[in-house]
Amino acid sequence: MVELLAPAGTWEALKAAVESGANAVYLSGKSFGARAFADNFDEESLKKAVTFAHMRNVSIHVTVNTLVDNSELPALANYLIFLYTIGVDAIIVQDLGVAKIAHEIVPDLPLHASTQMSINNLDSVKMLEKLHFSRVVLAREVSLNDIKYICKNAKIEIETFIHGAICVCYSGQCLMSSMIGGRSGNRGRCAQPCRLPYTLMDEKENDLLQNADAGQYLLSPRDMNTLDLVPELIEAGVSSFKIEGRMKKPEYVAVVVNAYRKKIDTYYNKTAFPEKEVKKELSQIFNRDFTTAYLLDRPGRTMISDRKPNNRGLLIGRVQKYNKKTFVADIKLSGDLNIGDKVDFWVKVGGRVNTNVTELKIDGKKVESAHSGDVASIKLPGHVQEHDRIFKILDAKLNEKAKTFFNSSDPVRRIPLDITLTASIGEPVKIDMVDGDQIHCSFTADFIAEKALKRPLTYETTAKQMDRLGSTIYYLRKLECNIADSVMVPMSVLNDIRRQAVDILYKKRLQHFTRQKPKRNTKWEELLLPHQQHKKQTAQLMVAVDNIQKLSAALKGGCDDILFGGDSYHHQNITAAQYTQAAKLCQDTGAAIFLAMPRILRQSETDLTAALFPKLPIDSFAGVYVHSVGQLKEIKDLCDQYNKNLPIWVDYSMNVFNNATIETLKEQDVSGCVLSPELNMQQLKVITNISPVPLEVLVQGNIELMVSEYCIAGSFLGGLHTGSCTAPCTKQKLYLRDRKDEHFPIVTDQFCHMHILNGRELVMLAHVPDLIELGLNRLRIDGRYMSSSKLTETVKLYKEVMHKGKYHKIFQNNLIEKIEGNNFTRGHFFRGILSND
Repeated sequence: MVELLAPAGTWEALKAAVESGANAVYLSGKSFGARAFADNFDEESLKKAVTFAHMRNVSIHVTVNTLVDNSELPALANYLIFLYTIGVDAIIVQDLGVAKIAHEIVPDLPLHASTQMSINNLDSVKMLEKLHFSRVVLAREVSLNDIKYICKNAKIEIETFIHGAICVCYSGQCLMSSMIGGRSGNRGRCAQPCRLPYTLMDEKENDLLQNADAGQYLLSPRDMNTLDLVPELIEAGVSSFKIEGRMKKPEYVAVVVNAYRKKIDTYYNKTAFPEKEVKKELSQIFNRDFTTAYLLDRPGRTMISDRKPNNRGLLIGRVQKYNKKTFVADIKLSGDLNIGDKVDFWVKVGGRVNTNVTELKIDGKKVESAHSGDVASIKLPGHVQEHDRIFKILDAKLNEKAKTFFNSSDPVRRIPLDITLTASIGEPVKIDMVDGDQIHCSFTADFIAEKALKRPLTYETTAKQMDRLGSTIYYLRKLECNIADSVMVPMSVLNDIRRQAVDILYKKRLQHFTRQKPKRNTKWEELLLPHQQHKKQTAQLMVAVDNIQKLSAALKGGCDDILFGGDSYHHQNITAAQYTQAAKLCQDTGAAIFLAMPRILRQSETDLTAALFPKLPIDSFAGVYVHSVGQLKEIKDLCDQYNKNLPIWVDYSMNVFNNATIETLKEQDVSGCVLSPELNMQQLKVITNISPVPLEVLVQGNIELMVSEYCIAGSFLGGLHTGSCTAPCTKQKLYLRDRKDEHFPIVTDQFCHMHILNGRELVMLAHVPDLIELGLNRLRIDGRYMSSSKLTETVKLYKEVMHKGKYHKIFQNNLIEKIEGNNFTRGHFFRGILSND
């Protein structure tokens, strides 16, 4: 049976998840979890959570899914040992370095690959199999057909999200919150800039959606809801269904888990499903409207909640009449309304008016509830208009129903218990128990049964005492009494032996999950010690370009290396002929050329590399840059197939943040790494000092803040939701403008992925001497969004500064300030990002 995996950010949410039907719960400790703003669990509450869940046959998966700095690795190691020792069933990991350390020191603790690893094809899954993962949480962008294919061909478990909020960007690939606010999603502190208002602009500052039927929340996706697709996902071979929501209230967790529990059970049991009731409850508890995301198609604008980025509630009527003097609105109801509910009026002028319903009238008489067809009157705190829509955003009755799953001290889900009581005169009283999981125990009392003088023990009396299971996890399913005639046993003895036996059962249930503290393994600590390094050479200047014109511009400026191809910012396919031409131009000028892979390749696109590879002059390329573990596997396989020795570098999209990750990649024959743009100068210094492979950093260019399957231009201008797109991205330059008048360029590659770029260009020209001093092997300029003329001048300047250092003339008379201008950023080189704590 498929596992139902529920979120918990608080103790109440954990209870709600378990009692409403989850098979497993994922949660976080106080550190290393990607939802730092949830309450989360300290060490004592983690122990308690594991015990609570295991007693009820529920697994606990702990998120250790942030990127980890070198300085945090010792604390991480201790934390992993703690998690293993208390019996955690699995950890969810993004950072390959975390996975390596976990495998070294707690090899029996299952590793699950977080959705933040952006795993969207079979090659990536197979690579993670090799890296000791037992489960992969697929990216939300994977289609149902691709899920079927991956499940059929993968050896490890596949987990998919089925309900809740979704990211507009590939998870783990988003730098927007990080770069514009210093709060990194990769470190658990995403500020959710996707939920803010934006304007789609052209170069002339025209609002392109001014006359369109569109809201302002152009990056705010609807919530995922796959209730109708549960049978197909089960039949696809998915092992675990994941509900998003560690920031959500326990009421939300209870309602959503209960809904999917019913859907899953009715599928397996072939019973009727209360569809109307369940769908209403799911919509009521929280929704931004719903979507199945990319499971069935590319939905375009129908995936976006562009008018409201938070809970929209359930439409329950319209304003029929409004009295401006008394502030009383008469509402023609299309749904139920109760005292205690909270409603939101979508006002045509002035935004929203919301209120808690404390008094409700029908025909002037106070009532507790009103129903569809009634005209109900309530008083409001602000003005509304006739025909304004009313949405119920909190249902008091549904919330009370949800609270029954976590507010009571008595369990909701119970395990059946069969009891046999044996009592004979002159013999000790004995009780035998076996629960629904076939766990047995026996307990013999000190009390010797006596002959009854007045009231002999009966089956009915015994059943009454045995059924007093109260706050235990059991209910009495069957009682068998072997009671001799005229025997007497006091009620206190019956109660005592029942309690004693249940305690024994509890301990036996937990024995299955008990682990010994692992032996100390310090091998991982060697990663943080100076050891034999790669031979450091003079730093080279690498320039990334996506067409021949830009390549020529970079060569004219005097670059050392070219990174050619990958994603085209001009929405054009890059052909084998262009790669061949690029290699020839570099050969003629003495520059080394490297092959760039696209940042995202869906399952249906993974064959493109295999088709292109034999058409390329591979021997002319100095190496290839990959963006995922799947691409790493594919390139290695192709090199083996064609007997080529092509050095492989991993690009910054693989979030290389510590030396444990570098060591992991080195073991997979990676020749070099581009470090995460979220690292600061001090962190770079530590990493480069002990790195066994050459390293590179991005020093100039418009950093990609998001890469997404969703395309704003195609969705709102190109009719993408109709099944085709008019490609408006090819007709003009596009920007997103935010509330602070910052402009973020939008480009669309040849695979129709949308890339949102930072409007403030990264410029580190003034600090090139310091960067070279760190021991970096390459500095990269991303020239894909630059004009050719600017690229030539920029490359020329960087080469001069790399050669002359601080003695270059630009460091005199404040010339560097004039060159850099005002609209630029130093990224995280000096400010860094917030810690995991």
